[in-house]
This record gives sequence, structure tokens and C-alpha cells, in this order.
Amino acid sequence: MAIPEVTEVGVNKQFGGFNRRYKHKSNSLGCEMTFTIYYPPAAASGKVPVLYFLSGLTCNDENFITKAGAQRQAAARGVALIAPDTSPRGLGVEGEAESWDFGVGAGFYVNATQPKWKNWRMYEYVTEELPALLRSAPLGAGLDLDTASVCGHSMGGHGALVVGLRNPGRFRSISAFSPISNPINAPWGVKAFTGYLGEDRAAWKEYDASELLRGFKGDVKPAILVDTGSADKFLTEQLKPEALEAAAKESGYGNVTVRMQDGYDHSYYFISSFIDDHINFHADALTK
Repeated sequence: MAIPEVTEVGVNKQFGGFNRRYKHKSNSLGCEMTFTIYYPPAAASGKVPVLYFLSGLTCNDENFITKAGAQRQAAARGVALIAPDTSPRGLGVEGEAESWDFGVGAGFYVNATQPKWKNWRMYEYVTEELPALLRSAPLGAGLDLDTASVCGHSMGGHGALVVGLRNPGRFRSISAFSPISNPINAPWGVKAFTGYLGEDRAAWKEYDASELLRGFKGDVKPAILVDTGSADKFLTEQLKPEALEAAAKESGYGNVTVRMQDGYDHSYYFISSFIDDHINFHADALTK
């Protein structure tokens, strides 16, 4: 089997490890995609577990890597960070860049079913294509891809919860900053799901963390950590952490921690303040 062509487009050393940015042609999305991996120092001498980070609206693969300050603790705990982009880019679909919360930079980690948006298959990209690419390419040599966790912010927090809850055997732990916890009842989610998935609200529930948690039937239950800021301007209308908390209690899932952090907003100032907590939460699960 031919090794997929992946090109390194940037590298920066940090805390003894390396941030390496790559580009490749995505079959799932039909365009060139970029992603960034932070390899901790331990990856130079053996395989290390991985933490996927899914970013939010308007972001790409670089926001988390450059703003969150995650590398210090990732280096200390020997965990690689994998940050994909948030949507296809450059396809020229009419209207793809007309709004900041739909289209380019706003893939919502779903597999679109509406023909116009058929390339918006970020769920497939994150759960299938990117892991398979890492397994087959030399850049995956220092990564233990079978020992993985997932984290995200805002739209990406929604993505992390959905990806983790739908694939509990593949992810040891799940965490999120300021996730869109109940998108079928939030304006961002309604807009995205209507555009990508159509009017069938039953299909929407497959990408709603609160609905997935409420109906969870699996035997393997990854631990979940969610942090949201009390001063987040999107808290009441868009994020709805109380819906996720209620679903957890209703389902009896257990091991779900939903925290409200006093005075923090929706920004990377918030993420950077608690990223060490999340890295340690995942590292503990990944090294059991």
C-alpha cells in the first residue's frame, strides 16, 4: 500500500519537543488540509499517547498550538498533541465564506448529508482519515495511536464530546472547554445542522452531546471533564452546560465533571488558565 503524501510545512522546537505542521490531500474533504502535531521529548525514544484537540469556530490547526500553552505540560507528561483544521477550505462552494459560523472554519464535526455541502465531512476526517494517515505515514512513528484521548473548545468542545461518546472504545478520556453542549437547542447548532444535515431533527441528535449522553448504552465509559467560564457571553444562549449535566445525571453515566469557572470568558485566556488541568486529566487516563 502506498504511503500517503504528507509534506511538512513548518517546525518549531518547544520545551524540548517539536511542533510540526503538515499538509496533505484529504480524500474525505476533497481539498488540501493542514494539521499540527506537538511531539514531546519522549517521542524521540519511543511511542507516546496522543491527545486530539478540536478547535472552535473561525479557527484552524494553529490557534490551539500557538495560544493555549499546552506544550509545557504535554512535554512533562509525555503526551503528543494533534490539532486538525476545522473545515474544508478552498473548494469554492457558493456561500462557503459568507458567515463566520457556517461553512469555512465551521465544519461542526459532522458528516454533511446535504448535497451542496457534501465535502463537509469533518467527523469522518477526525475519526477515520486522519488517524489512518498517521498510522501509515512516517510522521506517526513516535505516536501510540491506540492510546488516545480527545479535547476541544466551543464548536470543537462539541466535537470532542460527540467523537468521544460515539467512539468510547477508542478514547480513554474526553474533555471540553466551553462546549456547545446541546446544539439542537442552540442557534449555532440549529443553523449548522439545518445547513449540513437538513430538516430531520432525529439526525441532529447523533451530533448532540447531551442527547448522546442521555441515551448512552455502552459498557466503556470514558471519563469526561468540562470547563466553562461564568463570564462567557455565549453561556446561556449557545453553550448550555446545564443540559449536559442534566443528561449525565439522567443517564447514570457517572464520572462526568462539569465545572463553572468564575469570571472567565470564552477566549484562549480561559483555556490557557486551565489547560494544565486538562492535560493532566488526560495523561492520567492515558498512562493507566
